[in-house]
Amino acid sequence: MLFLVAALMLLGTVLGTVAHAPLPVTGALAAVIAVWLAVFALRERYGRRHRTPAS
Repeated sequence: MLFLVAALMLLGTVLGTVAHAPLPVTGALAAVIAVWLAVFALRERYGRRHRTPAS
């Protein structure tokens, strides 16, 4: 998952509108997205583990 964030950040830096933003802003936004994806993955993993088979 972090590989995808790094790849998207690199692609955005080279080709996208991120190229017009300062590098610290780009890094901060990439970190926010990485944290959001990690929280989502943890919620999905532990949310499915604690459900009953009937739900």
